[in-house]
Amino acid sequence: MKRRLLLLLSLLAVAAAGLLWAAHDFVSPYRGYAGSQLFVVEPGEHAAQVARRLVSQGVLKRRLPFLLGYCIGRPRHALRAGEYMFDRPLRPFDVYRKLVQGDVYLHPVIIPEGSDCFDIARLLNQKLGIDPALFLRVAQQAGAIRDLDPRAPSLEGYLFPDTYRFARGVSAATAALTMLARFRHIVATRLGNQRPPLPGGWHAVITLASLVEKETPETVERPIIAGVFARRLEKGMPLQCDPTVVYAARLDHRPAGPIAESDLQFDSLYNTYRYTGLPPGPIANPGLASIRAALLPAAGEALYFVANNHGGHVFARTLAEHQHNVARYRRELAALRGNQAGAASGKPKAAAPVAPAAKAEGQREKGGAKATRRAAQAQKRGKQTQQKGRHP
Repeated sequence: MKRRLLLLLSLLAVAAAGLLWAAHDFVSPYRGYAGSQLFVVEPGEHAAQVARRLVSQGVLKRRLPFLLGYCIGRPRHALRAGEYMFDRPLRPFDVYRKLVQGDVYLHPVIIPEGSDCFDIARLLNQKLGIDPALFLRVAQQAGAIRDLDPRAPSLEGYLFPDTYRFARGVSAATAALTMLARFRHIVATRLGNQRPPLPGGWHAVITLASLVEKETPETVERPIIAGVFARRLEKGMPLQCDPTVVYAARLDHRPAGPIAESDLQFDSLYNTYRYTGLPPGPIANPGLASIRAALLPAAGEALYFVANNHGGHVFARTLAEHQHNVARYRRELAALRGNQAGAASGKPKAAAPVAPAAKAEGQREKGGAKATRRAAQAQKRGKQTQQKGRHP
């Protein structure tokens, strides 16, 4: 009898010691890796498999405490599939809780201002592995923005540029709707007391804002450029905005390189050299500053602008003044390139003027020689509203 009692007591002591050891291990932080660990729980993966991999990656010291918590928590809690970040010592209890709560890692995705749907598709593919073609198909479905813009040909312009955080495996539709929701939030909280001044409502405002966004990175210039475009629209002058030509090429699946004469002649409603008025829809997704500029264009008389070789633009009221600014722009650009070439070779080098068609996008001056000839021809034909030539 005594033997049995002693054996029972011994077993109880061993069990108690085991429980105490497990309990201590369950609440003791552990970290067996350097830096950080991304850990993926696959859909349908068993807890024993997850625990084994957690140990192999240094997140857990032993499997038993984690599995004990899992067994106690069943069937109320289950491990949720997803990607998890571990970057500090955690108790097995904390690891277990993280996986049952679905505290998955969210990847930061930065959508810069002025990105179009093609840019966004590429970024989402790089960061999250989303199929670019699938995202572009989603972006073509404008139904989600019809209440605000019944004429929207796509979601272009309404995918607000910002920093987003998405979980691994997020769908293209969820990503697009998240950006669209951000746009609605901005309109409601930052622009709720402003009403679109242009005929066409938000459709016209966001389209104009996208042109402004692509023309200048300078916040202070955006209302001025918006004013130039607004006055050209009022006068029936073609906007002759180079970024619309680039966007037309992208829609046609052509490489967007330096703009050539054939690009200016390409038959697309987005080509503001061939068609007057605004293009059918936005050509990019503008930021808040450009939207505000389109809502409140600056007053003035300028109808033209050309780059100043310092990141900004020079504005003009008349064609003659604009031609003078263009000539100065060319001289300065030639001098800058000559200085750069001389510095690279170690000796001074004369610079030859560069033809407009050979300039990279963003450096092409508007109001160049070809535009001047077009303006002169228009004057001869008596087209007073279209004799102003190209803006930059």
